[in-house]
Amino acid sequence: MDPARILVVDDDLPTRLALCELVGRWGFAVESASDGQEALRMAGAKPPDLIVSDLVMPSMDGMFLLRALKDELPECVVVLVTGQGSIDLAVQAIQQGAYDFIEKPADPKRLRLVLDRALEKRRTTHEVALLKRNLKRLGPGGNFVGQSAPVRRVFELVEKVAPSKASVVVTGQSGTGKEMVARAIHQLSPRRDGPFVAINSSAIPPTLMESEIFGWEKGAFTGADQRRSGCFELADQGTIFLDEVAELPLELQAKLLRVLEDERVRRLGSKAEIAVDVRVLCATHRDLKAEVKAGRFREDLFFRLNVFQIHLVPLRERGEDVPLLVQHFMDRFATEAGKRLRGVSPEAMRALQGYSWPGNVRELRNAVERAVILAEGDTIGLDHLPPELSSPGGEVDLLRLPLGLSLAEVERSYILASLSRLGGNKARTAHALEISEKTLYNRLREYRESGGTRNGHEPQA
Repeated sequence: MDPARILVVDDDLPTRLALCELVGRWGFAVESASDGQEALRMAGAKPPDLIVSDLVMPSMDGMFLLRALKDELPECVVVLVTGQGSIDLAVQAIQQGAYDFIEKPADPKRLRLVLDRALEKRRTTHEVALLKRNLKRLGPGGNFVGQSAPVRRVFELVEKVAPSKASVVVTGQSGTGKEMVARAIHQLSPRRDGPFVAINSSAIPPTLMESEIFGWEKGAFTGADQRRSGCFELADQGTIFLDEVAELPLELQAKLLRVLEDERVRRLGSKAEIAVDVRVLCATHRDLKAEVKAGRFREDLFFRLNVFQIHLVPLRERGEDVPLLVQHFMDRFATEAGKRLRGVSPEAMRALQGYSWPGNVRELRNAVERAVILAEGDTIGLDHLPPELSSPGGEVDLLRLPLGLSLAEVERSYILASLSRLGGNKARTAHALEISEKTLYNRLREYRESGGTRNGHEPQA
């Protein structure tokens, strides 16, 4: 790692030279400027990590330099050096963004402590800015797509937990994108250059699970004709993702807990332990607390893994993301197929938004891929969608009503059925019915005042 670059600014030559010599002895790369104007030119040409500046100088003083840097180089940290008579001004400078100030003559121990802390703050600020940029890339333009409130909350949690080594449990129904969230955490973490090793606990027979996770030595069992590293070894210096962790057998849960506590793993058939540095991310569609209560999951392992939890809601609860997801998958699959698709017809989009998506994002992805394959023109139509979305007898269009109802009763039944189908989400219902939310609320109020539905209850949002 290159040494931190520090720019010393002081109009007094002996003071400037003394500070440069002192800071240089500590291993920093040091440059100097005689006033604020020169410092601003140098910082613009080659931004330093930190500026140590005298507060009172002719031409451009330290306060003016601070304000200019705040606009042009917001990540640059400024430490001010001040005489006894300008401490009040130094306090004002801190309120305007300076990291700290040091009184003249500068005490070397105090100066070194302030520099170390200021550089640490600068590194943290830089990492946070990088995280936010990467998070935006992983958001609407990346693999985890959405702008609804639940998705924005997931982005916020990913941003906060990614820099740490804390274990994370991602919960949610099958197909909601749990592995994509785990990959986002890994890609935004300091381990991003290390391996990401995923293992699906429900896809591997229990008899093979231990050997897959921990590896084996040659001759450990019949057929073990060579040594093989397990998932923990392969994930060293990186991240291991245990999908459907609730499916792990109890006896294996105890061994997993020991690895997490000791950070050491032993291959099957070996007496030696291997040190591993691994971050553990897990996912499950089950309620782990209920699994613990039922005796199917160890309580101590639950507390070890559940340091931080991120929950993904079903797609039906974030219907406003459906058009974004449809566009994302359509662009992706159209590019792969060499097709130019302009968009989705209004009828097809209404069907896509009106469907409850029991298979969540995975089911939507498959539906769009199918539609792209079938589309012959430049638009995905209703007939390109799966039968359960497009057929008259499918989930979207079926509503049985007895003959003899008035038009007002038909309207009421249709509105309430649509509201129920869309999980009580009034915004989605209004959009699907092509009416305003105000109109929908007025209708629901009328139904409530007149006795509501046939059972006397309005569907809840």
